[in-house]
Amino acid sequence: QLQLVESGGGLVQPGGSLRLTCTASGFILGNYAIGWFRQAPGKEREGVSCISSAGGRTNYADSVKGRFTISRDNAKNTVYLQMNSLKPEDTAVYYCAASSGRSTYYYLREISYTDWGQGTQVTVSS
Repeated sequence: QLQLVESGGGLVQPGGSLRLTCTASGFILGNYAIGWFRQAPGKEREGVSCISSAGGRTNYADSVKGRFTISRDNAKNTVYLQMNSLKPEDTAVYYCAASSGRSTYYYLREISYTDWGQGTQVTVSS
């Protein structure tokens, strides 16, 4: 089983920034597309962003377009989610997940992702 670990969450004021990191161990991250998902209290988990295995293709939820940027450094076995202009509604537990699908990952459906991290809390509040 693939092991993914998220880090970088925390408490930030509205308008602030955070960078989340997803690090893989025990496997070559570059063989997988990676997605970021989030789950707010009382809500279903939703897809935020994803990136292809080589990093050439990305997708974003409408709610984060223009504010979040996903990137990856396969040499470091790491994927990043840069989050700018954060809003209180971005408060959630953020998860990264791996997909071996060649194209299905793009639609940010949970069923396309087979391995998940434990999540990192992001709280946006003044």
